[in-house]
Amino acid sequence: MNRRLVAVLAAVLLALLGAVLLLRYVGAADERAMADLQPVSVLVAIAPIAEGTPASALGELVEERELPAAAVGPGSVTDLTELGTMVAATDLATGEQLLSGRFASLQSLQQFGGIPAPEGFHQVAVPLDSSRVVGGTVTPGDTVGVFATIGEETHLMLHKVLVLRVQGGLPSSGSNEETSDDPADAPVYEGSVLVTLALTAPDAEKVVFAGENGSIWLSLEDAETPQDGTRIVNPGNVYR
Repeated sequence: MNRRLVAVLAAVLLALLGAVLLLRYVGAADERAMADLQPVSVLVAIAPIAEGTPASALGELVEERELPAAAVGPGSVTDLTELGTMVAATDLATGEQLLSGRFASLQSLQQFGGIPAPEGFHQVAVPLDSSRVVGGTVTPGDTVGVFATIGEETHLMLHKVLVLRVQGGLPSSGSNEETSDDPADAPVYEGSVLVTLALTAPDAEKVVFAGENGSIWLSLEDAETPQDGTRIVNPGNVYR
């Protein structure tokens, strides 16, 4: 009886020892595997983050985690100070990495939001360089004139067109700097801009045709901007 008890106890001890050794081996293997994957510390959302949430308010909504380098997205955020005064440009779900591309200045977020189109109007997005959109300063709610150049002819073909959305054309740097009243300190807008216009069906056809076959420029117009006195300008009358 004693021999059987001793044998059972020995078997139990051997099993426990084997389990401990196995756990140690697995743990070491995991550590070796993680080391081989070059772990990177990134910030991850531990609770839903709503669009528009300032970076300064994310302290209790994120935590630092180590992820394999291959699993880290482009522009990963490792410290909230990297985001400055920016806000979340979209909703972020629990478990998502914080990526700089998902944050923007409050100004740009407001521009991206846009305004609703009048009932019955087409919404036409026109890709333009910032220099063709009053330096990229056009914003939703503005009314613009639409100039079209096709071949060797240019004409102000549409007046007081409502701008619904503006995407792009924001300052490439300095978006977190304090504003200044000095015109010389105004930010330089650059890059491409996607301007969405509210257009009737006939006007939408004109804009799309001009975009496909020529070039388009926009001008800011207000309620007092006159609509008369325009003409089709060509090489034969440009100096008249």
